[in-house]
Amino acid sequence: MFARPQHPAAFFMSASKTSKSKVTEPLLGAHVSTAGGIITAFERAEKLGINTFQLFVKNNKQWFAPQALTEEEIQAFCNRRKEWGAGPLVAHACYLLNLGSSDAKIQETSRQSFLKELERANSVGVDYFVFHPGSHNSKGERSAIENIAKALNWIHERTPVYKTKSVLEITAGQGSAVGNRFEHLEEIISLVDDADRVAVCLDTCHMFAAGYDIRDAESWERSFEEFDSRIGFKKLVCVHTNDSKKPLGSRVDRHEHIGKGAIGIGGFRLLMNDKRFEKIPKILETPKDAQMTEDYENLAILRGLIE
Repeated sequence: MFARPQHPAAFFMSASKTSKSKVTEPLLGAHVSTAGGIITAFERAEKLGINTFQLFVKNNKQWFAPQALTEEEIQAFCNRRKEWGAGPLVAHACYLLNLGSSDAKIQETSRQSFLKELERANSVGVDYFVFHPGSHNSKGERSAIENIAKALNWIHERTPVYKTKSVLEITAGQGSAVGNRFEHLEEIISLVDDADRVAVCLDTCHMFAAGYDIRDAESWERSFEEFDSRIGFKKLVCVHTNDSKKPLGSRVDRHEHIGKGAIGIGGFRLLMNDKRFEKIPKILETPKDAQMTEDYENLAILRGLIE
């Protein structure tokens, strides 16, 4: 059992006492809204007392942003980032992307959308651009894996000086999605010409739904020994920290609050105390209201698990 966290207001009073430029490890954050403008993400991050966060750099349900960021918006964001001075910034890509598709129109639209969004993320100094690899739509896993790698090579050829990394996120394997096995991610990386530009994001909910048990010390170590042998911790740049509404191996992506799902509190205790993850951003993607009430609670639970 674990204690119920403080009321959000009390937690904020405690978190706000910490210097924003000297927030201590571990790297722990949340996906924050940009309602009111991209720069408002920092206001929400500071209210939460976090030292890393994820955001959308445009509407995540549209292929393309209706307009480019202005030079003023870019400069203001970069200045605010410098002032904030904490950990890495992560952007999540549009949910419509499917770089695994063999449909010529979908493939071309996905590439162009990715390219434009990567440009947007790079312009404001985002460190990592996380995306769902894609699906094969009855063409087979190998087809999708090759298409994803080809698309990344095409995108990277057009962005040779970009610093923002393209980050493959493990999936739950729902439908014909690929990327739900470590070997899928390993193979995609092996086919990318400039592998230094590619990294990996693990999602605890997706991993669990894909069949990787992380509920106890033995299964945790077994899963991450396989990850390390196939991909390596040097490629891991982000962990989406979510419990799962669905059981192990369900291949259904449904996020739940920390300790309230099928993974349970034990798996997150292991995450928060495994030194291999200390410098890896651990970012909540759990449901929340406009006041971020659940984020305060989930963050307090995770911090309370540190031994």
